[in-house]
Amino acid sequence: MTKILVIEDEAALQNFLSRELMFEGYEVIQATTGLDGWAAWQNDAQIAVILLDWMLPELDGLSLLKRIRTTSNVPIIFMTARDYVSDKVIGLDQGADDYVTKPFEIEELFARIRLVLRKQKKLLIR
Repeated sequence: MTKILVIEDEAALQNFLSRELMFEGYEVIQATTGLDGWAAWQNDAQIAVILLDWMLPELDGLSLLKRIRTTSNVPIIFMTARDYVSDKVIGLDQGADDYVTKPFEIEELFARIRLVLRKQKKLLIR
C-alpha cells in the first residue's frame, strides 16, 4: 500500500484528504505542524509522496521542503492558498514536484499524485 504523508494544519481539510486518500487505497500519515511533519518523515522510510501545506505552524512548508530535499527526492506536492506566480516559482524552484492552489478539486489532486508516482517509478527503473 502506498503511503502518503499529509502535512496540513486545517483540521477539516486534513480529515477530508485523509478520508478520500484512504478510500482511494492509500495509507495516510497525518501531521498538523511542520515539526510534526519532519518527525513523521524521519520515522517512516516508506513514505512515497508528501502533500505539504506552505503555511504551517512551528516550521513553514518551504523550510520543511528544503530540509527534506537535503537528503531525499521523495515526491512533494505543495497544497497552498498562496497563489501568486512568484510563490509557485519559489516552491517549484526549491524542489517541489508540483504545486496545487486551494481550493482544488480532489480528482485533480489524485491525478497529480498518480503523476508524481509514475515519474518516481520511472526513475527507479532506470
